[in-house]
Amino acid sequence: MTLIVHHLENSRSQRILWMLEELGLPYEIKRYERNKQTMLAPPELKRIHPLGKSPVLEDTEIGDIIVETGAIVDYLVERADGRLGPPAHRDAVVRYRQFLHYAEGSMMPPLLVLLVVNRIPLLGKTAAKRIQPMIDVHLDYVEAELSSRPWFAGDTITGADIMMSFPLEAARSRAGLDQSRPATIAWLDKIHARPAYQEALAKGGPYAYA
Repeated sequence: MTLIVHHLENSRSQRILWMLEELGLPYEIKRYERNKQTMLAPPELKRIHPLGKSPVLEDTEIGDIIVETGAIVDYLVERADGRLGPPAHRDAVVRYRQFLHYAEGSMMPPLLVLLVVNRIPLLGKTAAKRIQPMIDVHLDYVEAELSSRPWFAGDTITGADIMMSFPLEAARSRAGLDQSRPATIAWLDKIHARPAYQEALAKGGPYAYA
């Protein structure tokens, strides 16, 4: 066993378990529970990496420790000889790279802000009304993209789809993603039905967004 996923419950690291299952690579999971009051990661994660966040991928064979979900996706694509990487067609490659980084760089920040302000009594509701239109722009963009092809990069599933799963699952849970955007909902239902996704879910433990 050479790959260890330091996995926090109800977090982005569920995507890495799913990717490993899709690739069929052997791995070990080290689970961490959130603090029940703060919902933050436990201090034990700082013993693995100074940021104390998840996911962290540890490759004990090579000696690498990788953080940041997108960087881990790239690393696993390389370890798997290009599987789940960018398709051959140039337009698909551009889309792959875009959505690989769009997930965390553009879509997640307003979703995280919405999560925080919704926990603020009274003023939170007012702030949320201002943030939701920003999120709707992203949801409309994603809906248009998924209305034109089955997967984010093209005709086959890639690491870009794995990266996009968490923000869209979060949006479905708390940010207005519903049947009014049928292509996006269909995409979520499709990934949730995949055997590799189900296996990762069974191994990963609590995950609120599936």
